[in-house]
Amino acid sequence: MTEHYARKRFGQNFLSDPNIIRKIVDAIRPAVGDTIVEIGPGLAAMTDPLVERLGHMHVVEIDRDLIARLKERYTPERLTIHEGDALKFDFGTLGAPLRVVGNLPYNISTPLLFHLASFAESVTDMTFMLQKEVVMRMVAEPGTEEYGRLSVMLQYRFRMARLFDVPPGAFRPAPKVTSSIVRMVPLPPEQLGAEDEELLGRIVAAAFGQRRKTLRNTLRDFIDEQDFAALGVDPGLRGERLSVTDYVNIANHVAKKGVSA
Repeated sequence: MTEHYARKRFGQNFLSDPNIIRKIVDAIRPAVGDTIVEIGPGLAAMTDPLVERLGHMHVVEIDRDLIARLKERYTPERLTIHEGDALKFDFGTLGAPLRVVGNLPYNISTPLLFHLASFAESVTDMTFMLQKEVVMRMVAEPGTEEYGRLSVMLQYRFRMARLFDVPPGAFRPAPKVTSSIVRMVPLPPEQLGAEDEELLGRIVAAAFGQRRKTLRNTLRDFIDEQDFAALGVDPGLRGERLSVTDYVNIANHVAKKGVSA
């Protein structure tokens, strides 16, 4: 096969360190019978050992040249290739329980994580490699600089764990940043708590829309001083000071009031 050159528009950086590949696959713990889909298999660095252990798996790939290489390398009995953009792919069509893995493209990682969260009910777990900076935001605690909308919305839906870092030298071409492996395990429905998850999302987005402003200003379309008092929340705080539970409580309070900002 001719050499494939990484394409910037797809955010491609191909994993090439065999020790790191082995460590990631061991962290995934694939077992025969698992339905696993890999996002962006690239040059099949992780696909090869996963298929070896599973017998069959799914991949979602947008790059036509890489798709052609995958079709040359694997029979349909071993690999089901879904051609297209992972941001638009309906992961629900793969059935449940589903396990999702991949080296997510840096340029679409945040919107892709929100897209994947919508399929959490049919997912057992998700194990991803992402830019370390993004992973630190995903697992950040309230009161830290990294804590934001991504932290709240993902931690509302998943139990998050940063597993280990991956140095730039593990890739070809080497990116300018360190990567991290993160595992996301969906929480059971009874632990979620928000009466209206779409409303929760809007409130969290508003709270972090202007980080330097206080909740009194950012949430004024949703709650007033009396609401803050009833909730026991200081309106002089900024969004990053509230926990996921605080945001759920605010959203449920607003839902009861019938406010639709």
